Amino acid sequence: MKITPSNFIWGLIFIILGVGFGGDAMGLWDFNLFFSGWWTLFIIIPCAVSIFQNGIGTGNAVGLIIGLLLLLGQQDILDFDVVGKLIVPIVFVLIGLSIIFKNTLRGKRDEFRNVKFQGGSNQHSAIFAGNEYHVRGEKFMGTSINAIFGGVELDLRDAIIEEDIVINATTAFGGIDITVPSNVNVKVSNVPIFGGVSNKASKTFNESQPTIYINSTCMFGGIDIK
Repeated sequence: MKITPSNFIWGLIFIILGVGFGGDAMGLWDFNLFFSGWWTLFIIIPCAVSIFQNGIGTGNAVGLIIGLLLLLGQQDILDFDVVGKLIVPIVFVLIGLSIIFKNTLRGKRDEFRNVKFQGGSNQHSAIFAGNEYHVRGEKFMGTSINAIFGGVELDLRDAIIEEDIVINATTAFGGIDITVPSNVNVKVSNVPIFGGVSNKASKTFNESQPTIYINSTCMFGGIDIK
């Protein structure tokens, strides 16, 4: 029997809760779920599950670190004012590391692993700006998109896509719009940190058509696929 990492973590959490409440009912210890900073678990746990399931990525690493810092601040282990001052610098450092080591550190779901990234030099970025890219009559082999405090619009409706490709997309305090042709499948793997992906492309999967695999991280931003 195969146990997935996410199932193991969630199962372990419920076991700990059960033992905790059981011991409290028997008078063995005091167990209170609503401890100081309990709400940070809604940040920490999903990010930890994402790391176990998809590997370390910018989004889940940022979320986990922010969640832990907030928890330590709520527990008076760290000064909460210091925590507030550290969050933004940490976000910037991790974004920078993500951009530098994008192809090395990114985590992908199982279905993404057999698709070779062939983006090469075609990268599309917007930092404190907005950029539009329209691929016309050219063979498209994949790309990396970075929108940092800005926006990127990538129009692939006139692109030539003949095989499965990967698009790595990272948005932090920004947005990305990707318009795809009608003759492709679209599959998304996303790490959301106060952001997310809206996939409005065709939901009908056709095995005879190439697939665009979008490996994304959304931090305080969003990606719109249509």
